Amino acid sequence: MKIESYACGTWTAGSDDGVEVRNAINAESIGWVSSKGLDFADMLDHGRNRGGPALRQMTIHERANMLKALARHLLDKKQAFYAISAKTGATRADSWVDIEGGIGTVFAYSGIARRELPNETFAVEGNTEQLSARGTFVGRHILTPKHGVSLHINAFNFPCWGMLEKIAPSLIAGVPVIVKPATVSCYLTEAMVREIIASGLLPEGSLQLICGRTGDLFEHLDEQDSVTFTGSASTGRMLKSHPNIVANSIPFNLEADSLNCSILGANAAPGTPEFDLFVEAVAQEMTVKAGQKCTAIRRTIVPGDHVEAVLEALRTRLQNIPVGDPSAAGVRMGSLVGTDQVADVWEAVDRLADNSEIVHGGKRDFDVVGADRDKGAFFPATLLYCDKPFATDEVHSVEAFGPVSTILPYRSTDEAIELARMGRGSLVGSLVTADEGEAARVVLGTAAWHGRILVLNSDCAKESTGHGSPLAPLVHGGPGRAGGGEELGGSRAIKHYMQRTAVQGSADMLTAITRQFTTGATLKTGPIHPFRKTFDELEIGATLITHRRTVTEADIVNFGCISGDHFYAHFDEVAAKDSLFKKRVAHGYFIISAAAGMFVDPAPGPVLANYGLENLRFIEPVGIGDTIQVRLTAKQKIWKAKRPDEDRASGVVVWDVEVKNQRDETVAVYDILTLVERADDSCTASQH
Repeated sequence: MKIESYACGTWTAGSDDGVEVRNAINAESIGWVSSKGLDFADMLDHGRNRGGPALRQMTIHERANMLKALARHLLDKKQAFYAISAKTGATRADSWVDIEGGIGTVFAYSGIARRELPNETFAVEGNTEQLSARGTFVGRHILTPKHGVSLHINAFNFPCWGMLEKIAPSLIAGVPVIVKPATVSCYLTEAMVREIIASGLLPEGSLQLICGRTGDLFEHLDEQDSVTFTGSASTGRMLKSHPNIVANSIPFNLEADSLNCSILGANAAPGTPEFDLFVEAVAQEMTVKAGQKCTAIRRTIVPGDHVEAVLEALRTRLQNIPVGDPSAAGVRMGSLVGTDQVADVWEAVDRLADNSEIVHGGKRDFDVVGADRDKGAFFPATLLYCDKPFATDEVHSVEAFGPVSTILPYRSTDEAIELARMGRGSLVGSLVTADEGEAARVVLGTAAWHGRILVLNSDCAKESTGHGSPLAPLVHGGPGRAGGGEELGGSRAIKHYMQRTAVQGSADMLTAITRQFTTGATLKTGPIHPFRKTFDELEIGATLITHRRTVTEADIVNFGCISGDHFYAHFDEVAAKDSLFKKRVAHGYFIISAAAGMFVDPAPGPVLANYGLENLRFIEPVGIGDTIQVRLTAKQKIWKAKRPDEDRASGVVVWDVEVKNQRDETVAVYDILTLVERADDSCTASQH
């Protein structure tokens, strides 16, 4: 059997026997992997010229909804993926992280994009910058999809999650992808890509797959392409320094394995909840995926007084985690991904043992449940102890990428911080403590060396996702040894695949380009109230200038009685004179309530509901006798898909509101959002 690649719309097997991949449990042959015969230049052209244009025609929300449908489809097919995942040596729990964790990340990115980004083919970022004294020259940043391909080179440990967490933000950004999984576990990635292609949900050319070597692929990349790499630091550095990457300044995001640490707080003594949480976390990170996680705990940093207690507790836990065939009853830790990996981990353990003592496991003769130890890629959970962590470098530079961790003692918080830093850059560190002062000191002392820090105690333990779980809203990456890159992090990851461009010009020009009203642009006033227009009829810049209203003492008193807000600046004449206002002033919330009364058209019409209020700022106080007037301008239109439970199609309109006083001074600015009826539900957002 040959594991195939998906290139230029066709499933293709390599033209030679290539590399044989085997079942990690019993060494049975799964198939042969080769990319020989693939034309990598054609693959890039196919992505750029077929997949890219199709994605860029869609709005960000349409791309996000496409991925939501894809995630649902993959979830329906998950049992087939679980069956294949078992061949990698993964238990059911391990596979859940990879398969359903990956699918969940796609769901998460679909939601992030629809919440945080506009329903346009591009995005606008930040506020308008006034670049001239009179405001006729302004600037703003836009984000547009790059016209290239994102190449994702993934590690062997998460064949599904590693692919899905990268392709989701790229496809939402409008950039097609080429996925290159690690050869040893690529058969699981191939199975999932087959299902993605078969679903018909993605435009042709938006996803391609390389099983095997990358050949001369790097030589055909150009300045519109990007590369993400997950794996060893040495391989990542080699690829990042490829002459074509350097010559064309091609973005290269590197996420490398790191010597992550977990610190037991000084006061988390045996018998405390935090002590038990620490032991549980270390044991879990050693044994989930058989320790084959880039976020696993490699250095276990413990107060010197608690070393023996931690060691005994970890021994007890690890002894109760049987190793073997994941399908056998009672097995809680499977195998490594392959025999080559077993050899690599034994070599690393031998190097660590030169300056550390093996205190649990570490023997080649160990029990395996339901399988032949000599045929499978099994490795025993192994714990070492280094009594002089400041006098040796190996424990801070050698990583055994398996179920292996080393206990390091410390005598003071400063020593714990220094040991954490000696990893020279980590994806994640954790601290288990109930002491808030200790937490602040350790986090601020180690943050510059870590991409993520978990502070765990009994307050958050039940809902914590744990030390080793990257999450879609938060960045995943780290400095130094960890590669210096960032993945995930919510909309940050989507923006990674887009070009940020500063656009300068007049307010009218920027309004036309960004499809958002820019302060200073020409106002479109007319006899029809903007609230009387449907979503389709409303133009950006449509404006209402209201009548004026003079604020009275009765307004302030009545609002205070209704709201219950009797703050002295509104009611105490004497105290108000000593305040920063120097007089009694109206409630800020009265001003925006009065403004609503001035610009709202009360009769039934296309405006269905108030959807929210954002970016509120009170600029100047309004006193008794001041007169206010409101400008209401259609700032942005967001096309919204009609849900099955809705009887009317609608869109969201963002209105720019500015309240001024009789001296033409701005007293308040904010955005309000309304649901506005759409007259036509037959077209998609990208047609608006």
